[in-house]
Amino acid sequence: MPQILWSTRWQPGPAAGAVEPGAEVLVGVTEFVTHRPWRTLSVGAAGVRLRRTWPRTPGAVGMWLWADVGPRMDRSGSITVWTAHEHLMGFVARPDHRAIVRAHRDGGTLRSATWTAPFTSRSAVYDSAWRLVSGAVPWPVGTA
Repeated sequence: MPQILWSTRWQPGPAAGAVEPGAEVLVGVTEFVTHRPWRTLSVGAAGVRLRRTWPRTPGAVGMWLWADVGPRMDRSGSITVWTAHEHLMGFVARPDHRAIVRAHRDGGTLRSATWTAPFTSRSAVYDSAWRLVSGAVPWPVGTA
């Protein structure tokens, strides 16, 4: 079945203006594949709720949400950009994020990847992450 990928526009975080061109950032990509396609909408809605908090998330440079809106509609996730790993870990540990993870844990399979890269532009980060999301490059071995 063909995949039809969609993403939101860039949502800047509070650190968006503080990152100098070429500064090293942490890029995170998540993919959640639901066991039942009808669960994808509730997972996506949870992602949108978290996205609304993004402008107040410490260390957040920016993010995109994405979804495979092809026939199966069972994949969605995020591409996030952080000033440092500890900020990503702080977000993951937040009570609202943890509640969403608990609510959907048994409903699908999660994998994620992170890497550091120089922040040359939003589009360069997006293109790099999108190659992973689209399957143009394989997910790194040992990802969660």
